[in-house]
Amino acid sequence: MTIVACEKVADAEVEIRRLEAALAATRLEIAQLRDDIARKLNESEASIFDAHLLVLEDVALIDDVSKEVRRSGFNVEFCFQEVAQRYIEIFEKMDDDFLRERAADIRDVTGRVLDQLLGTQPERVGRAAQAHVVAARDLTPSDTAGLHDGGVLAFVTEEGGRTSHSAIMARSLDVPAVVGVKGLMEAVQEGDVILVDGESGLIVLNPTPETIDGYRDKEQAIRNRRDRVLREVALPDLTSDGAAFILLANIGDPAEMEDALGYCARGVGLYRTENLYLRLDSWPSEEVQYAEYAEVVRQAKGRPVTFRTLDLGGDKRLGDLADEANPFMGYRAVRLCLERPDVFRPQLRAIIRAAVLGPVQVMFPMISGIEELRRAQEFFRMVERELSAEGIRPSASIRLGAMIEIPSAAAVAEELAAETDFFSVGTNDLVQYLLAVDRGNQRVASLYDPCHPAVVRTLLQIFQAAKKGGIPVAVCGELGGDPVWAPLLIGLGVHELSMTPAALAEVRFVLRHSVSHELQELAARVIASADAGKTRQLLQEFAATKLKLR
Repeated sequence: MTIVACEKVADAEVEIRRLEAALAATRLEIAQLRDDIARKLNESEASIFDAHLLVLEDVALIDDVSKEVRRSGFNVEFCFQEVAQRYIEIFEKMDDDFLRERAADIRDVTGRVLDQLLGTQPERVGRAAQAHVVAARDLTPSDTAGLHDGGVLAFVTEEGGRTSHSAIMARSLDVPAVVGVKGLMEAVQEGDVILVDGESGLIVLNPTPETIDGYRDKEQAIRNRRDRVLREVALPDLTSDGAAFILLANIGDPAEMEDALGYCARGVGLYRTENLYLRLDSWPSEEVQYAEYAEVVRQAKGRPVTFRTLDLGGDKRLGDLADEANPFMGYRAVRLCLERPDVFRPQLRAIIRAAVLGPVQVMFPMISGIEELRRAQEFFRMVERELSAEGIRPSASIRLGAMIEIPSAAAVAEELAAETDFFSVGTNDLVQYLLAVDRGNQRVASLYDPCHPAVVRTLLQIFQAAKKGGIPVAVCGELGGDPVWAPLLIGLGVHELSMTPAALAEVRFVLRHSVSHELQELAARVIASADAGKTRQLLQEFAATKLKLR
């Protein structure tokens, strides 16, 4: 961000009017960029800039700047920079990767506002780096969008992660990228040759000719694999011997339905309802929620949509949620909802009303045991009866499910299966809680290992409990969208996997080229192993064989 000088001003109200004009000009600039990305890519990538527009509507930020101008008597550029930096630092300190990386979005938007206030027009990365690899401390989504027309071969950044908007857009633009390379800016110099392996997440500075030739062969193999995978994206979800499986999409915005259907998802296995709350940075009304949920159901065109009820708390903070010493095990998800009928009731009403338009399921996150499940179900039934009395009845019965992501829920899975319609396993939290490893803590992150035998055996226990209870079970965590893990999950007895839309094609390909008995044999070998390293090797070799990488 540009460093702005601090100057005393004669009239604070004039400065505030300048801020309002700069905000309006920035809104127009971002709206034009959004339209451009929608034309060149698709609506899903363009929706990234909806979050930027919401920053410009953030009443707290604007009020804080106005108050600072009036209090200090300083120029609005200086006050805006000071307040914006405080907001950026708050997000940078968050534990959750997704939320922490939103700091780059705030930096991008506030930088544009400052440019308007200062009357400057900085040159964008895409226009400045023709046919080069871009190495930077970080790239904003706006910078990344400019790469589309700029002839940039690849980019590498010192900061950021896989969930940063710049990384997401790079994948959509088909630009190789590696983010989060510590020490990058000290190691690289202008004129260096940088080999960027976006698939493995590696870079090589000034590689030898032999290394370059080897990577050219690898690049062609990856292109061939991708073409082969995409040719089968619309084929049925069947193994090579005809056993059925179901692949679904994880989304959190109606705009993402375009990608989900483009990759032939059979429905939505996880709709993250909290994303609406976070986008608005407020508690949305029933009508606002209904408008979004109804749009998703309409776009699904008869395919099932599974709404996860509000999963706020932990590091996803909002409004009057207080800070906690240990937020991941605190007042969050279904615990919050059961204590806040004023929040839970309007959400459930909105979901049930949307179910009039098509098939809907509801699942409750962070269920710890049978009593909690019963309380959530009873609350839902109460709201359902209330709407029925108003003449609002869904097109089909709404099935209620429990997310299994806490060890206590896994331990009583048989009892839960007897009182719910389906399970959905959230592997991200389940692994974290089972192994007592905070993934955001770099000192222990290496201990977060899904191949640990305790994880595999717990998953098997959950799947067997579902089978005994006669209910379907899905996996909606990251493991479900990993082509290395998907064969094991199906071999262990799962029939539904839900994942980010972009992962659907490769997972479908691996499973379609597998035979049922192979998957079961793979599962038996993994269950018998107490060695996480051996398990990892088995899974990688199996997937590589199906993808014909070896």
